[in-house]
Amino acid sequence: MIVDCHGHYTTAPEALGRWREQQIAALAGGPEPDPAGPEITDQEIRESIEANQLRLMDERGIDLTVFSPRASFMAHHVGDFRTSSDWARICNDLCARVASLYPDRFAPAAMLPQSPGVDPVTCVDEIDRCVREHDIVAINLNPDPSGGYWTAPPLTDESWFPVYEAMTEHGLPAMIHVSTSVNPAFHTTGAHYLNADTTAVMQLIQGDLFARWPDLKFVIPHGGGAAPYHWGRFRGLAQALGKPHLEEHLLGNVYFDTCVYHQPGIDELLSVIPHRNVLFASEMIGAVRGVDPETDQFFDDTAQYIKSAALTDDDRADIFEHNVRRVYGRLDRRITTTRSTEEKENRTHV
Repeated sequence: MIVDCHGHYTTAPEALGRWREQQIAALAGGPEPDPAGPEITDQEIRESIEANQLRLMDERGIDLTVFSPRASFMAHHVGDFRTSSDWARICNDLCARVASLYPDRFAPAAMLPQSPGVDPVTCVDEIDRCVREHDIVAINLNPDPSGGYWTAPPLTDESWFPVYEAMTEHGLPAMIHVSTSVNPAFHTTGAHYLNADTTAVMQLIQGDLFARWPDLKFVIPHGGGAAPYHWGRFRGLAQALGKPHLEEHLLGNVYFDTCVYHQPGIDELLSVIPHRNVLFASEMIGAVRGVDPETDQFFDDTAQYIKSAALTDDDRADIFEHNVRRVYGRLDRRITTTRSTEEKENRTHV
């Protein structure tokens, strides 16, 4: 089985974007959008998924994707907490509808209603709601709601603790994922995303978060940004700061995904980070959608890199499936339940 832990609804029906545009216009005095959200039919969802994500999953052999709202659309810098709260609810509900239509192919993850300068405790209600109503398997946590200006405290700050308490209570991992950059110095996907991944790793090294929250699980996407390439620097900095070895200090709680879009990058990730800390992911359909002229294959077809890497069959199976299921406990339960139901149905038909 191949489980992709990093998928976004980047192909949502156009009505979602129109609703968001109206919401933003309302901040400048325009009419408020329908509080119930955009009108999107199940057929529109099916058309948006079957022609895109589901087609590529089938072509690339991906069995199931953890599916969350489009990262660049989170845009927590827009408006205030109410703006983000309404937007998060609508986007999370839409991803949950995808998972309900394709329960054996998608599992929902939720964005949070973050807003610059607003206490993260305000996100807890949406976490609880999404667990209760949608049985989400993860959350996306934005360490920079300001959109590239980094006004939020580090992830080790106590202001984040209510979110960590909710994560621990519900058994939810968090993918550390920023959104759109409005700082002209940082390209959103080419700089801001990778900067944030690297920054998150260094924040966690500087603190002692996991001594306080030993059951927290964080996924650093995009291969961990610069972290694997500069692992020696991070080890040396941890040593200078008087921290334990990174195996002890971070790697019991921090994991890296495989959204790295060429073979040498994947090989570097796998040569530095223990295989038990690497989770399969592709982020398709996402930031890089073209074909690599050097290989004639899509950049974001990351399964090809794992299949070509110098791995044992057991290590490859761990990266493709077992590690993800170990980190995403609620996902593992969903898969186990689905398989059990299918087996019962097959025995009944026999």
